[in-house]
Amino acid sequence: MGGVSFLSTVPSFTNTTNHQHLTTLSSSSHRSAVIRCSKIEPQVSGESLAFHRRDVLKFAGTAVGMELIGNGFINNVGDAKAADLNQRRQRSEFQSKIKILLSTTIKAKPEIVPSLLKLALNDAMTYDKATKSGGANGSIRFSSELSRAENEGLSDGLSLIEEVKKEIDSISKGGPISYADIIQLAGQSAVKFTYLASAIRKCGGNEEKGNLLYTAYGSAGQWGLFDRNFGRSDTTEADPEGRVPQWGKATVQEMKDKFIAVGLGPRQLAVMSAFLGPDQAATEQLLATDPQVAPWVQKYQRSRETVSQTDYEVDLITAFTKLSCLGQQINFEAYTYPVERINLSKLKL
Repeated sequence: MGGVSFLSTVPSFTNTTNHQHLTTLSSSSHRSAVIRCSKIEPQVSGESLAFHRRDVLKFAGTAVGMELIGNGFINNVGDAKAADLNQRRQRSEFQSKIKILLSTTIKAKPEIVPSLLKLALNDAMTYDKATKSGGANGSIRFSSELSRAENEGLSDGLSLIEEVKKEIDSISKGGPISYADIIQLAGQSAVKFTYLASAIRKCGGNEEKGNLLYTAYGSAGQWGLFDRNFGRSDTTEADPEGRVPQWGKATVQEMKDKFIAVGLGPRQLAVMSAFLGPDQAATEQLLATDPQVAPWVQKYQRSRETVSQTDYEVDLITAFTKLSCLGQQINFEAYTYPVERINLSKLKL
Protein backbone atom coordinates (compact mmCIF):
# COMPACT_ATOMS: atom_id res chain seq x y z
CA MET A 1 0.00 0.00 0.00
CA GLY A 2 2.16 2.78 -1.30
CA GLY A 3 5.23 1.39 0.55
CA VAL A 4 3.81 2.36 3.97
CA SER A 5 3.67 -0.40 6.56
CA PHE A 6 1.09 -0.56 9.32
CA LEU A 7 3.76 -0.16 11.98
CA SER A 8 4.93 3.11 10.45
CA THR A 9 1.52 4.59 11.26
CA VAL A 10 1.63 3.65 14.94
CA PRO A 11 2.70 6.50 17.31
CA SER A 12 5.64 5.97 19.62
CA PHE A 13 4.91 4.77 23.17
CA THR A 14 8.24 5.99 24.62
CA ASN A 15 8.36 7.84 27.95
CA THR A 16 7.41 11.47 27.40
CA THR A 17 9.95 12.60 29.94
CA ASN A 18 12.69 11.75 27.46
CA HIS A 19 10.91 13.24 24.46
CA GLN A 20 12.71 15.95 22.48
CA HIS A 21 11.50 18.30 19.77
CA LEU A 22 13.14 20.39 17.10
CA THR A 23 13.02 24.16 17.29
CA THR A 24 13.88 26.35 14.36
CA LEU A 25 15.28 29.80 14.97
CA SER A 26 15.97 32.52 12.45
CA SER A 27 19.20 34.44 12.53
CA SER A 28 18.59 38.09 11.67
CA SER A 29 22.20 38.66 10.70
CA HIS A 30 22.72 35.64 8.46
CA ARG A 31 19.06 34.89 7.53
CA SER A 32 19.82 31.19 7.90
CA ALA A 33 17.88 28.55 9.82
CA VAL A 34 19.46 27.15 12.99
CA ILE A 35 18.00 23.88 14.33
CA ARG A 36 18.41 23.32 18.05
CA CYS A 37 17.19 20.44 20.21
CA SER A 38 15.68 21.11 23.61
CA LYS A 39 13.84 19.03 26.14
CA ILE A 40 10.12 19.23 26.74
CA GLU A 41 9.11 19.16 30.33
CA PRO A 42 5.90 17.19 30.75
CA GLN A 43 2.92 18.76 32.45
CA VAL A 44 2.56 16.77 35.64
CA SER A 45 -0.61 16.82 37.73
CA GLY A 46 -0.09 14.66 40.78
CA GLU A 47 1.29 11.39 39.43
CA SER A 48 -0.50 11.53 36.03
CA LEU A 49 0.57 13.02 32.73
CA ALA A 50 -1.62 15.44 30.76
CA PHE A 51 -1.60 14.27 27.12
CA HIS A 52 -2.73 16.46 24.28
CA ARG A 53 -6.03 15.48 22.66
CA ARG A 54 -4.31 14.51 19.43
CA ASP A 55 -2.10 12.02 21.35
CA VAL A 56 -5.15 10.41 22.92
CA LEU A 57 -6.81 10.10 19.50
CA LYS A 58 -3.69 8.54 18.06
CA PHE A 59 -3.52 5.96 20.82
CA ALA A 60 -7.26 5.25 20.51
CA GLY A 61 -7.00 4.90 16.75
CA THR A 62 -4.10 2.51 17.10
CA ALA A 63 -6.01 0.41 19.61
CA VAL A 64 -9.06 0.24 17.32
CA GLY A 65 -6.88 -0.70 14.35
CA MET A 66 -5.17 -3.46 16.32
CA GLU A 67 -8.58 -4.73 17.47
CA LEU A 68 -9.93 -4.81 13.90
CA ILE A 69 -6.95 -6.80 12.72
CA GLY A 70 -7.24 -9.14 15.68
CA ASN A 71 -10.88 -9.81 14.87
CA GLY A 72 -10.12 -10.45 11.19
CA PHE A 73 -12.13 -7.42 9.99
CA ILE A 74 -9.45 -6.27 7.54
CA ASN A 75 -9.19 -9.74 6.05
CA ASN A 76 -12.98 -9.91 5.72
CA VAL A 77 -13.01 -6.63 3.79
CA GLY A 78 -10.39 -8.04 1.46
CA ASP A 79 -12.41 -11.20 0.97
CA ALA A 80 -15.55 -9.13 0.24
CA LYS A 81 -13.72 -7.11 -2.42
CA ALA A 82 -12.33 -10.25 -3.98
CA ALA A 83 -15.78 -11.85 -4.00
CA ASP A 84 -17.28 -8.74 -5.61
CA LEU A 85 -14.63 -8.72 -8.34
CA ASN A 86 -15.15 -12.41 -8.90
CA GLN A 87 -18.91 -11.94 -9.27
CA ARG A 88 -18.40 -9.12 -11.76
CA ARG A 89 -16.10 -11.32 -13.80
CA GLN A 90 -18.59 -14.20 -13.76
CA ARG A 91 -21.47 -11.96 -14.85
CA SER A 92 -19.39 -10.30 -17.56
CA GLU A 93 -18.22 -13.62 -19.01
CA PHE A 94 -21.74 -15.05 -18.95
CA GLN A 95 -23.18 -11.95 -20.62
CA SER A 96 -20.48 -12.06 -23.31
CA LYS A 97 -21.41 -15.64 -24.19
CA ILE A 98 -25.06 -14.64 -24.49
CA LYS A 99 -24.23 -11.71 -26.75
CA ILE A 100 -22.04 -13.79 -29.03
CA LEU A 101 -24.76 -16.41 -29.42
CA LEU A 102 -27.46 -13.81 -30.05
CA SER A 103 -25.30 -11.93 -32.55
CA THR A 104 -24.51 -15.12 -34.48
CA THR A 105 -28.17 -16.17 -34.50
CA ILE A 106 -29.43 -12.78 -35.67
CA LYS A 107 -26.78 -12.55 -38.39
CA ALA A 108 -28.03 -15.87 -39.77
CA LYS A 109 -31.64 -14.64 -39.65
CA PRO A 110 -31.68 -10.85 -40.11
CA GLU A 111 -35.38 -10.74 -40.98
CA ILE A 112 -36.13 -11.44 -37.30
CA VAL A 113 -34.77 -8.03 -36.16
CA PRO A 114 -38.12 -6.11 -36.22
CA SER A 115 -39.76 -8.84 -34.15
CA LEU A 116 -36.99 -8.77 -31.53
CA LEU A 117 -37.17 -4.99 -31.25
CA LYS A 118 -40.92 -4.95 -30.73
CA LEU A 119 -40.73 -7.85 -28.27
CA ALA A 120 -38.34 -5.84 -26.10
CA LEU A 121 -40.53 -2.74 -26.42
CA ASN A 122 -43.88 -4.39 -25.73
CA ASP A 123 -42.61 -6.46 -22.81
CA ALA A 124 -41.42 -3.26 -21.10
CA MET A 125 -44.37 -1.08 -22.11
CA THR A 126 -46.78 -2.92 -19.80
CA TYR A 127 -45.27 -0.83 -16.98
CA ASP A 128 -47.78 1.17 -14.93
CA LYS A 129 -46.30 3.97 -12.82
CA ALA A 130 -49.33 4.28 -10.56
CA THR A 131 -49.26 0.67 -9.38
CA LYS A 132 -45.53 0.06 -10.00
CA SER A 133 -46.50 -3.11 -11.85
CA GLY A 134 -45.61 -4.60 -15.20
CA GLY A 135 -42.54 -3.60 -17.15
CA ALA A 136 -39.59 -5.54 -18.55
CA ASN A 137 -40.44 -8.71 -16.65
CA GLY A 138 -40.73 -11.39 -19.33
CA SER A 139 -44.53 -11.52 -19.16
CA ILE A 140 -44.81 -11.48 -22.94
CA ARG A 141 -43.69 -15.13 -22.98
CA PHE A 142 -47.11 -16.22 -21.75
CA SER A 143 -49.44 -17.23 -24.58
CA SER A 144 -52.30 -15.22 -23.10
CA GLU A 145 -50.24 -12.04 -23.54
CA LEU A 146 -48.38 -12.96 -26.73
CA SER A 147 -51.71 -13.62 -28.49
CA ARG A 148 -52.97 -10.07 -27.92
CA ALA A 149 -53.50 -7.82 -30.93
CA GLU A 150 -50.55 -5.54 -30.14
CA ASN A 151 -48.20 -8.55 -30.15
CA GLU A 152 -49.28 -9.95 -33.50
CA GLY A 153 -46.36 -11.36 -35.47
CA LEU A 154 -43.99 -11.65 -32.50
CA SER A 155 -44.16 -15.42 -32.04
CA ASP A 156 -41.19 -16.02 -34.37
CA GLY A 157 -39.06 -13.67 -32.33
CA LEU A 158 -40.03 -15.42 -29.10
CA SER A 159 -39.30 -18.83 -30.66
CA LEU A 160 -35.79 -17.69 -31.52
CA ILE A 161 -35.32 -16.42 -27.96
CA GLU A 162 -36.52 -19.77 -26.61
CA GLU A 163 -33.90 -21.57 -28.71
CA VAL A 164 -31.11 -19.29 -27.55
CA LYS A 165 -32.24 -19.50 -23.93
CA LYS A 166 -32.15 -23.30 -24.03
CA GLU A 167 -28.56 -23.27 -25.23
CA ILE A 168 -27.52 -20.59 -22.75
CA ASP A 169 -29.10 -22.40 -19.81
CA SER A 170 -27.20 -25.56 -20.72
CA ILE A 171 -23.83 -23.84 -20.16
CA SER A 172 -24.77 -21.51 -17.30
CA LYS A 173 -23.05 -22.11 -13.97
CA GLY A 174 -25.20 -19.57 -12.16
CA GLY A 175 -28.69 -20.74 -13.00
CA PRO A 176 -30.98 -20.19 -16.00
CA ILE A 177 -31.18 -16.77 -17.56
CA SER A 178 -34.47 -14.97 -17.00
CA TYR A 179 -36.79 -14.28 -19.92
CA ALA A 180 -36.78 -10.65 -18.83
CA ASP A 181 -33.02 -10.46 -19.36
CA ILE A 182 -32.74 -12.38 -22.59
CA ILE A 183 -35.63 -10.50 -24.23
CA GLN A 184 -33.89 -7.18 -23.57
CA LEU A 185 -30.47 -8.55 -24.55
CA ALA A 186 -31.98 -9.81 -27.79
CA GLY A 187 -33.32 -6.30 -28.39
CA GLN A 188 -29.84 -4.90 -27.75
CA SER A 189 -28.28 -7.35 -30.21
CA ALA A 190 -30.91 -6.39 -32.78
CA VAL A 191 -30.11 -2.69 -32.33
CA LYS A 192 -26.38 -3.38 -32.74
CA PHE A 193 -27.14 -5.36 -35.88
CA THR A 194 -28.93 -2.35 -37.40
CA TYR A 195 -25.99 -0.10 -36.51
CA LEU A 196 -23.51 -2.45 -38.14
CA ALA A 197 -25.74 -2.97 -41.19
CA SER A 198 -25.87 0.80 -41.66
CA ALA A 199 -22.08 1.04 -41.52
CA ILE A 200 -21.75 -1.74 -44.09
CA ARG A 201 -24.19 0.04 -46.43
CA LYS A 202 -22.15 3.22 -46.16
CA CYS A 203 -19.13 1.20 -47.27
CA GLY A 204 -20.87 0.01 -50.41
CA GLY A 205 -21.78 -3.35 -48.93
CA ASN A 206 -18.20 -4.23 -48.00
CA GLU A 207 -18.59 -6.12 -44.72
CA GLU A 208 -14.95 -5.85 -43.70
CA LYS A 209 -14.85 -2.09 -44.22
CA GLY A 210 -18.24 -1.71 -42.55
CA ASN A 211 -16.97 -3.53 -39.47
CA LEU A 212 -13.93 -1.27 -39.36
CA LEU A 213 -16.14 1.81 -39.71
CA TYR A 214 -18.43 0.70 -36.91
CA THR A 215 -15.48 -0.16 -34.68
CA ALA A 216 -13.87 3.22 -35.29
CA TYR A 217 -16.93 5.46 -35.15
CA GLY A 218 -19.69 3.34 -33.64
CA SER A 219 -21.29 3.59 -30.23
CA ALA A 220 -20.21 0.25 -28.75
CA GLY A 221 -18.73 2.01 -25.73
CA GLN A 222 -22.07 3.60 -24.81
CA TRP A 223 -23.72 0.39 -23.63
CA GLY A 224 -22.11 0.31 -20.17
CA LEU A 225 -25.19 1.11 -18.09
CA PHE A 226 -27.40 -1.21 -20.14
CA ASP A 227 -24.94 -4.07 -19.62
CA ARG A 228 -24.69 -3.37 -15.90
CA ASN A 229 -28.47 -3.70 -15.49
CA PHE A 230 -28.22 -7.46 -15.85
CA GLY A 231 -30.27 -9.45 -13.38
CA ARG A 232 -33.94 -8.80 -14.14
CA SER A 233 -36.47 -11.10 -12.54
CA ASP A 234 -39.35 -12.87 -14.29
CA THR A 235 -42.99 -12.42 -13.41
CA THR A 236 -45.10 -15.52 -12.89
CA GLU A 237 -48.14 -14.34 -14.83
CA ALA A 238 -49.18 -12.23 -17.80
CA ASP A 239 -49.46 -8.48 -17.30
CA PRO A 240 -52.92 -6.83 -17.49
CA GLU A 241 -54.43 -6.10 -20.89
CA GLY A 242 -54.91 -2.64 -22.36
CA ARG A 243 -51.54 -1.20 -21.40
CA VAL A 244 -49.78 -1.41 -24.79
CA PRO A 245 -51.13 0.31 -27.95
CA GLN A 246 -51.30 -1.35 -31.33
CA TRP A 247 -48.46 0.75 -32.71
CA GLY A 248 -49.44 0.21 -36.33
CA LYS A 249 -52.95 1.53 -35.73
CA ALA A 250 -52.36 4.09 -32.98
CA THR A 251 -52.35 7.84 -33.56
CA VAL A 252 -49.19 9.80 -32.79
CA GLN A 253 -50.97 11.30 -29.80
CA GLU A 254 -51.72 7.83 -28.42
CA MET A 255 -48.08 6.86 -28.89
CA LYS A 256 -46.91 10.02 -27.14
CA ASP A 257 -49.32 9.45 -24.28
CA LYS A 258 -47.97 5.94 -23.72
CA PHE A 259 -44.33 7.01 -23.83
CA ILE A 260 -45.04 9.85 -21.41
CA ALA A 261 -46.95 7.50 -19.10
CA VAL A 262 -43.85 5.32 -18.58
CA GLY A 263 -41.50 8.25 -18.08
CA LEU A 264 -40.28 8.85 -21.64
CA GLY A 265 -41.50 11.46 -24.16
CA PRO A 266 -41.61 12.73 -27.78
CA ARG A 267 -37.82 12.61 -28.13
CA GLN A 268 -37.66 8.94 -27.11
CA LEU A 269 -40.65 8.14 -29.31
CA ALA A 270 -38.82 9.56 -32.32
CA VAL A 271 -35.51 7.83 -31.65
CA MET A 272 -37.21 4.45 -31.05
CA SER A 273 -39.17 4.54 -34.31
CA ALA A 274 -37.55 1.29 -35.47
CA PHE A 275 -39.15 -0.51 -32.51
CA LEU A 276 -42.68 0.42 -33.57
CA GLY A 277 -42.90 -1.56 -36.79
CA PRO A 278 -40.94 -3.19 -39.62
CA ASP A 279 -41.04 -0.08 -41.85
CA GLN A 280 -39.11 2.63 -40.03
CA ALA A 281 -39.48 5.14 -42.88
CA ALA A 282 -43.28 4.84 -42.85
CA THR A 283 -43.37 5.12 -39.07
CA GLU A 284 -41.24 8.27 -39.13
CA GLN A 285 -43.41 9.78 -41.84
CA LEU A 286 -46.38 9.43 -39.49
CA LEU A 287 -44.47 10.71 -36.45
CA ALA A 288 -43.33 13.77 -38.40
CA THR A 289 -46.94 14.98 -38.62
CA ASP A 290 -46.81 15.84 -34.92
CA PRO A 291 -45.19 19.22 -34.12
CA GLN A 292 -43.63 17.91 -30.90
CA VAL A 293 -42.12 14.81 -32.46
CA ALA A 294 -41.21 16.17 -35.92
CA PRO A 295 -38.04 18.09 -34.89
CA TRP A 296 -36.63 14.94 -33.26
CA VAL A 297 -37.48 12.77 -36.26
CA GLN A 298 -35.63 15.21 -38.52
CA LYS A 299 -32.68 15.37 -36.14
CA TYR A 300 -32.22 11.60 -36.12
CA GLN A 301 -32.74 11.28 -39.86
CA ARG A 302 -29.92 13.77 -40.40
CA SER A 303 -27.78 11.92 -37.88
CA ARG A 304 -28.23 8.60 -39.69
CA GLU A 305 -26.84 10.20 -42.82
CA THR A 306 -23.53 10.97 -41.10
CA VAL A 307 -20.63 8.55 -40.86
CA SER A 308 -20.89 7.99 -37.12
CA GLN A 309 -24.67 8.44 -36.53
CA THR A 310 -23.61 9.67 -33.07
CA ASP A 311 -26.76 11.56 -32.04
CA TYR A 312 -29.07 8.81 -33.20
CA GLU A 313 -27.11 5.89 -31.77
CA VAL A 314 -26.32 7.44 -28.38
CA ASP A 315 -29.85 8.74 -27.82
CA LEU A 316 -31.34 5.39 -28.82
CA ILE A 317 -29.06 3.55 -26.40
CA THR A 318 -30.04 5.98 -23.62
CA ALA A 319 -33.78 5.60 -24.27
CA PHE A 320 -33.57 1.83 -24.64
CA THR A 321 -31.56 1.49 -21.43
CA LYS A 322 -34.26 3.31 -19.47
CA LEU A 323 -37.04 1.34 -21.14
CA SER A 324 -35.33 -2.00 -20.46
CA CYS A 325 -35.39 -1.46 -16.70
CA LEU A 326 -39.00 -0.36 -16.26
CA GLY A 327 -40.55 -2.05 -13.23
CA GLN A 328 -37.35 -3.87 -12.29
CA GLN A 329 -35.13 -4.10 -9.22
CA ILE A 330 -31.87 -5.39 -10.66
CA ASN A 331 -30.19 -8.27 -8.83
CA PHE A 332 -26.50 -7.51 -9.28
CA GLU A 333 -25.54 -10.94 -7.95
CA ALA A 334 -27.61 -12.84 -10.51
CA TYR A 335 -25.83 -15.64 -12.41
CA THR A 336 -22.91 -15.77 -9.98
CA TYR A 337 -21.76 -18.95 -8.32
CA PRO A 338 -19.34 -19.95 -5.55
CA VAL A 339 -15.79 -20.79 -6.52
CA GLU A 340 -13.98 -23.54 -4.67
CA ARG A 341 -10.94 -22.21 -2.87
CA ILE A 342 -7.57 -23.87 -3.34
CA ASN A 343 -6.14 -25.30 -0.12
CA LEU A 344 -2.53 -24.21 -0.37
CA SER A 345 -1.52 -26.45 2.52
CA LYS A 346 -2.29 -29.50 0.40
CA LEU A 347 -0.16 -28.41 -2.54
CA LYS A 348 3.10 -30.28 -2.99
CA LEU A 349 5.90 -27.95 -4.00
